[in-house]
Amino acid sequence: MVEYRIRSYEGSDYEVVRDLFSHGMSEYVPSVCFHVLMRPWVLFVLICMFLSLLFSSKSLILPVLAITLTLALGRQFLGYCWNLYIDHCLKEDLCNIQKTYMEDPNCHFWVAESEDHVVGTVAAKPSDETQEELLLKRMSVRKDFRGIGIAKALSREVIAFARQRGYRSVILNTLMIQHEAQGMYKSVGFKKYTEFLLPTVYGRLINLTISRYRYDIP
Repeated sequence: MVEYRIRSYEGSDYEVVRDLFSHGMSEYVPSVCFHVLMRPWVLFVLICMFLSLLFSSKSLILPVLAITLTLALGRQFLGYCWNLYIDHCLKEDLCNIQKTYMEDPNCHFWVAESEDHVVGTVAAKPSDETQEELLLKRMSVRKDFRGIGIAKALSREVIAFARQRGYRSVILNTLMIQHEAQGMYKSVGFKKYTEFLLPTVYGRLINLTISRYRYDIP
């Protein structure tokens, strides 16, 4: 049984917390690529490209190579876009964790520690929409420490924090590709109450859906 403890963030955790977030988010690149590939319009374009090259060249090699190259370039492009999002987060609230989460009494940042190594993170801050909701953010657990309850324990830490400060609910956002995370949140007691497309051009283009979950505090 792996032992761990949850404690408040400290300044010495800065680099490992940022690395943990970056690596955790990078794991979703293959899922994003598969999601985009399964869009009907993407499949239609690829099929049309394959058939056009097949009939024009009368060779199977050229269309196969063209589709392979297109998929490889698409994978690189999506990976680049995803890394831009990660960099944006690192330059936003994760740029100065101490100031963003530890100086305001209504915000906080926790880490899960095992054998003196940070293996999980979670943060909380008031929702921008209403003062009665606390927003759970930056949940991440190192891959080799998943499945032992760390994410659930971090979620409950945020819920306890919200209860102590009189919030009526805890909310969070997840992408449609974060199936394991959604299952974990449901097991803790969160319920999905709405979903919406990412309000950007590429969000609509690839049908990037965000699900919002809420835990109501009795």
